[in-house]
Amino acid sequence: MSDAVDRGHRDHHGEPFFLVEQIPEAGPFQLTGPEGRHAAAVRRLRVGERLMLSDGAGTVAPATVTRLGRAELTLHVAPAERFVPPAVRVTLVQAVPKGDRAVLAVELATEAGIDAIVPWDAHRCVVRWKSGEQQDKGNARWQAAAREAAKQSRRPFVPGVAELASTDRVVELVQAAAGALVLHEAAELRLRAAELPTTGDVVLIVGPEGGLTEEELTVFRAAGAIPIRLGPEVLRTSTAAAVALGALGVLTGRWA
Repeated sequence: MSDAVDRGHRDHHGEPFFLVEQIPEAGPFQLTGPEGRHAAAVRRLRVGERLMLSDGAGTVAPATVTRLGRAELTLHVAPAERFVPPAVRVTLVQAVPKGDRAVLAVELATEAGIDAIVPWDAHRCVVRWKSGEQQDKGNARWQAAAREAAKQSRRPFVPGVAELASTDRVVELVQAAAGALVLHEAAELRLRAAELPTTGDVVLIVGPEGGLTEEELTVFRAAGAIPIRLGPEVLRTSTAAAVALGALGVLTGRWA
């Protein structure tokens, strides 16, 4: 975009975020579709109120409501801002949890700043996405949760959700990353003592409710992943990633 300017980071705590496929040029713009209906009928924004348009890929634009419709808003859009991704990107490999804990895991990880999410078909997963239809539905549900959580937390980046991964695929991700961590309650190494990269991709592996098998732990370690623990408490699979991301945000400078 010609009117976008690069930003390292800027807070937009007050204005609600709305996702669009492409950030418009500065000037008049109509917000329609599901986002327009949500802004007009659910949020009930008024003339003169401000909001942020986001493409979910790092570019946002402030906008002001100039006219109301039943299911759309007319806006005046200001020049856009393009945010720079963190030097250390974190990919969450999340064993598929049961029930609503899956959505909770995605929401919390997104709010804590995860960059990409990979659902993992771990050996002890209670829930199985066996058919292609189940995988498509599960992936769509996780992606929708990531979109809504990114808007809620006012993030310029919406994490992508990859296809369901096998253990072999996770091994490939570990081997290609600058670093990889496996959360494990019996690990002796604490996260604060682990050697972390200053740039590149970090893979964070969170196991299922029943825990990792010895075989899974062995193959991940052989690929280069480091088993670590966060503290004395044993966390649920749905909350572990968010806690780890908070620590990584400080230890790697992602939150600087």
